[in-house]
Amino acid sequence: MNKILSPFLTSPSTVCFSQVNQEPIASIEGLIAGKFEKIPPSSVVKQLALAIENGKKFSSMKDLLASSTSSSPIRDRAERSISAMKLLMLGGKDERIASDLGVDDNFTVLMQLLFDSGESFLNRNGDIDSAGIAATAFPRDLHAAPPESLVPKLSEIIGNFSTLKKMALFWCSVVAELRRIWSEEKHIYGIPLDDIPDLDCCLLYQQLQVINCCVSRKRRRAIAIESLDCSVMGESPNSQKSDGTNNTTSPILYARLSTGELIRRLGADRPSDNLVMLETGEPIYFPATQEGPLLTEDLIKETEEFVLQTGSVGAGCSHLLSDMQAFKAANPGCILEDFVRWHSPPDWTDSEESIEGDDFFDGNDASPRRGMLSKRMQKEGNLWLHLWETAKPVPAVKQAPLFDEDLAVDGILGTLEGIQPVELFKQLFVSLLGVGLVVAEGTLSADENFSKLFYECKDFIMRTCQGSINEKAQDLCQVYDTVEAMLLRPEEVLKALRQNPEGVSPKGNQSKNQGFVRIPSLLFGGKDRSPRTPQSKSGQGPEEKTPRTGQAIKSFFRGKSSIFSRNSPKGGCVSSHNGSVSRSEFSWLVI
Repeated sequence: MNKILSPFLTSPSTVCFSQVNQEPIASIEGLIAGKFEKIPPSSVVKQLALAIENGKKFSSMKDLLASSTSSSPIRDRAERSISAMKLLMLGGKDERIASDLGVDDNFTVLMQLLFDSGESFLNRNGDIDSAGIAATAFPRDLHAAPPESLVPKLSEIIGNFSTLKKMALFWCSVVAELRRIWSEEKHIYGIPLDDIPDLDCCLLYQQLQVINCCVSRKRRRAIAIESLDCSVMGESPNSQKSDGTNNTTSPILYARLSTGELIRRLGADRPSDNLVMLETGEPIYFPATQEGPLLTEDLIKETEEFVLQTGSVGAGCSHLLSDMQAFKAANPGCILEDFVRWHSPPDWTDSEESIEGDDFFDGNDASPRRGMLSKRMQKEGNLWLHLWETAKPVPAVKQAPLFDEDLAVDGILGTLEGIQPVELFKQLFVSLLGVGLVVAEGTLSADENFSKLFYECKDFIMRTCQGSINEKAQDLCQVYDTVEAMLLRPEEVLKALRQNPEGVSPKGNQSKNQGFVRIPSLLFGGKDRSPRTPQSKSGQGPEEKTPRTGQAIKSFFRGKSSIFSRNSPKGGCVSSHNGSVSRSEFSWLVI
């Protein structure tokens, strides 16, 4: 029998917990048996909070393993450190090494449950769905991982281990499994298959998104190369039908030059709606282009610093040149004006739209083409003109890749192997908080007895996590305790509320073992503020959330835009950044 804390109210915003006996669910064994609470247990959240504090002592997970406390002599510890490194390299396949390090059969079972069991493992999707829009918005406010993803499940597993050493060993096994999955070009379950990194989520989730996206890109490229090779080996122009295709399932497309010669189109994606090449009159086809880089928030920061220090835009030039080569391959007989009309419409105007004195040449020599380029495009030494003259007609799949998936994923896996323990545990901790609050909101937001107190807890957790949590993890655990009590033991909380309607702490019956949880009273509302209206499950709340990553450079990459990317006539706007809230912005009701 273990003792847990039972709540009773001591003031309108302060909950005191007395200890009662209750049989707990076994931790690791319970997870393996499929037994888990409605929300992640507060004991698991506290374990991760302790891991954050203790993890500060180590520079990396490898350092943690090498420095794990042991009664063995120094030589034995060195040998164990070497074994840990071998385990990383061998992906946990050497049973003797794993046994020496304390890796037991539970590790193998947990790995299978985490990566191979699908939705059945730690499935709280029903409760998550009932939270409506909060299931998506709140974890992003925390800069956590989505509640239904793999990261919170990993968090709950690691939080159930009793020592930092076992946490680190399991993490090493996870990284080894990720490396195996990547080598087999499989997707990671619980992560979107082909989404660019979500900069509002934690870095670990972004990195897993990159891995899955790289798998999808490699598969697409293999299919595209096979299709192009089959097309090149297809029938000659003389065998094509009147509609420009041959009798095979994959059509072979041709463009007629001004000389009348038919040239095969390579890498053509689809025809444009109303664009034709100015010199030949042939329809313009959109080319299949190379996909842009996949940048996580740390890489965006590095890129920003590099651009600010050097002023270099070399990567943008490479992408522009790649697009030009793909366009030439898909549109034989094209000229720069054709490319500009597709790639940067604002730099082209039709003759009838030209107004004297605007930013375009009068176009006397271009009148047969019924349009003209902007002045910047016709200036001497223009970069676009120089790149166009350099570009060769090469379809995107045959070009040197602008983004090397193998190099990118190897870099991510190397980063995950050597990650700082405190950085890993903070992401796992916050992601687990997000799951608990999302699941609880589906029940407590509609409960008139608890909604006000719940939203005070939620507001505090959200604002605290938007700043540094290094010194506030224990405060967050205390608030999470209260949410757990309201959700799992509502009768006891209600009884405590009725026994202490004025919020007076009972005297003479408090044991020394009682714990106290203090719920923050926000300065802008205080304990007397009215309950917040829950967000609609079908739409946004009354206020639009400001993205966490509001800096210009992040918005720049979020839209997959570039100064050399295809332009539309209308530009977007950049969101402003919400600053984090410091501890001084909260007042506490002290007992």
